[in-house]
Amino acid sequence: MTQRLTFYCTGGTIDKVYYDNKRRFEVGEPQVQQILEEAGVVLDYSIQSILNKDSLDMTDRDREYIVDTVEKDKNTAVIITHGTDTMVKTAKRLSRIQNKTIVLTGAMQPARFKSSDAVFNIGCAVLAVQILKPGVYIAMHGRIFDYDNVRKNDALNQFEELNNK
Repeated sequence: MTQRLTFYCTGGTIDKVYYDNKRRFEVGEPQVQQILEEAGVVLDYSIQSILNKDSLDMTDRDREYIVDTVEKDKNTAVIITHGTDTMVKTAKRLSRIQNKTIVLTGAMQPARFKSSDAVFNIGCAVLAVQILKPGVYIAMHGRIFDYDNVRKNDALNQFEELNNK
């Protein structure tokens, strides 16, 4: 029997709406529901928007709120949509949570863009959270990373391992 998944949406590029040729943006409504429906996902899941911020605007208090929210969740399979710039920082905070599989994912392009990586990244996170042992992971670009062995390479606009374990 498949477990129930919880999605927590925190904002970030995945949910951004751009105006004025990308000079001005807002974090819009979470896109996870639409992505899951369009993909025909039939798993048992719930979605909660808990923040609506660009990850560069997240504070330590925001991260503690995310940790507290996930800790209180009765489900053991959790996916967090998050901005890519500080995703690793939040993942490190979440690492103190025991007995849950937590996968963070996001996008380099907003989900509303035709060429976005959002759909693929969410799909990878959905699969990962079901098959990985408890811990904290990042699902980006078709890869699953341990939270403590990954960084965002801004020059390449992708995530990469820090070292080969």
